[in-house]
Amino acid sequence: MRQLSVILLSIMLLVSFNGHTAQQSKSTTPQKAVLVTGSNSGLGLRMTQELSQHGFYVYAGVLHKHEMKAMNAMKNVTAVQFDVRNQNEIDAAVNFVEKQGRGLYGLINNAGVAVFGPMLELPLEQLQYQLDVNVFGPYRVTQAFAPMIIESQGRIATTGSIAGILSSSMFGAYSMSKHAVEAYTDALSKEMARFDVSVHVIEPGNYASNIGNAAKKLLDDTQYWTDDSQYKKERDNLIVGLAQTDKGADPVDVGRAALHIMQSDSPKIRYMVTATEQQADATVRRQISKMLELNNGQLHQFDRARLIKMLDEEMAKAAKK
Repeated sequence: MRQLSVILLSIMLLVSFNGHTAQQSKSTTPQKAVLVTGSNSGLGLRMTQELSQHGFYVYAGVLHKHEMKAMNAMKNVTAVQFDVRNQNEIDAAVNFVEKQGRGLYGLINNAGVAVFGPMLELPLEQLQYQLDVNVFGPYRVTQAFAPMIIESQGRIATTGSIAGILSSSMFGAYSMSKHAVEAYTDALSKEMARFDVSVHVIEPGNYASNIGNAAKKLLDDTQYWTDDSQYKKERDNLIVGLAQTDKGADPVDVGRAALHIMQSDSPKIRYMVTATEQQADATVRRQISKMLELNNGQLHQFDRARLIKMLDEEMAKAAKK
């Protein structure tokens, strides 16, 4: 009996020790860290809030130093100041994040600007500015942080837009930049697969953000779209619309899409997130109409039955993912 008691006591101590070790290991497991550029307002702020409140540590990329205080006041958030157009500042940000010791699991290229105007009149330097931030920005930042993401077998996302599918008068420069993000995502996704890194794009519709106010300020500061324009009426209507962009729907669904990308065991490549069904309908219809433009009257035109068969096959593939 005494021997049995000793054995039972040993088992209890072993279980207790192992349980304590497991609990200790769990409590000391570091949070996964995610860098979000353009984090201080609109979509980026919502992403930062959702991630930091649901288990992630966020490095909040901001353009201006005065924006750091508010971000640093948030729990599980540390501000990092850099311009996505400035390679030296990006490199300094990489060095800063490395020294924090958390590694980097996720990157969300969200910093962006909007430049509007007619393609016939838009100054080249304004188009260059548009592409420098929205296209070359993610390109630079991703290349710089890629070694850290690869090491953690993490995830990369870029904020695109339904404007990457749609395009309309006066939105040419902005849509060009978001069309580029679509192609960038597709190429990078295939290239990063060998490293077990997944790549994603978030394609929001119209949500409350500061992008309209920033676009209006750019117009006022540079006067690149003048009164002698052939598109003065369109300009005046656009200016009225820009003043309304910060009054749109709360971009909480955009934040949740970012969280799903970083949290899910099976994240999607594309996240189209719109505040209304009408925006979603218009985007998907435009994608369908592009398909028909590719097909109709072409050398190898497919009939309706073949197109429906192709659609069914692609839907079946998507259902398996």
